[in-house]
Amino acid sequence: MSTTATAFEMKSVSKAFRFFSLEDISLTLEPGQVMGLVGPNGAGKSTSIRLLMGLLTPDAGEIRLLGKAMPQQQPAAKADVGFVSDDMRLLQHATLQWHMDFMANIYPGWDAAYAALLLKRFGLKAAQPVKGLSTGEQAKALLLLALARRPRLLVLDEPTSGLDPVARHELLTEFMDVLRDDARSILFSSHNTVDVERISDRLCFIDRGRVVANDDTGAFLERWRRVQLRLPADAPAWTQPEIVHCERDGSLATLTVDGFSDDWLARLAAPVQAVQRMSLEEIFVATVMHSREGRPS
Repeated sequence: MSTTATAFEMKSVSKAFRFFSLEDISLTLEPGQVMGLVGPNGAGKSTSIRLLMGLLTPDAGEIRLLGKAMPQQQPAAKADVGFVSDDMRLLQHATLQWHMDFMANIYPGWDAAYAALLLKRFGLKAAQPVKGLSTGEQAKALLLLALARRPRLLVLDEPTSGLDPVARHELLTEFMDVLRDDARSILFSSHNTVDVERISDRLCFIDRGRVVANDDTGAFLERWRRVQLRLPADAPAWTQPEIVHCERDGSLATLTVDGFSDDWLARLAAPVQAVQRMSLEEIFVATVMHSREGRPS
């Protein structure tokens, strides 16, 4: 198979449950890209990933993983996929070395030298039983077991869930160091926008089973602004398509803008008081709330 095949492709994928539906999900991840899948708890992130990994069968749509049709060709596709989720558990009474030996026997591409390097970088001891590892160390161990296979695609479903802020920062810092050494495609899901922003060059926002935004990380940060300006108290509400939200406090209006540019700012017929960049978390919340306003609950 050509190495230029997309890491994965989901076309109009849907899956219905009794109280939740994933609707018309279309996503593509190119080789070498890192995509952050961001959404509130229960938004559909894990369901999307389970469909991608062949753990669920879609009701409609098409899924290709490393060029292979899913779930029909999942054994061939998943041989080159490393998967880590927050509900994975290691055998508590076995050592990390036992887990590494087990993986080496299953996967021909296991890189023992790289595993040894990751042990040092993650501060882990191969002879230590898993039950003696902290939650953060177990998360690192799971990443090591996935990375040392040298997968073409790494799928991480809430890998930092349950970690305290220090452990989460430490894990992501070391993970980013590893990624600098070896380009691969990565899908990273989280409800924590700070974590995702640190490693992702592309972002997908998902809410209530639907993709509400999907773009380059830099593009998100560049096109969103919070603009403050003075308006007459009796001025009508503005309805420009770029204005996602307008909050009034007397003559002071605060606009949340999706589609900001210097040209757009120059066209405003009002004295601008301030223009502020928005954090990714603020952009995510504004995107989700704006999407919810436009569709039934």
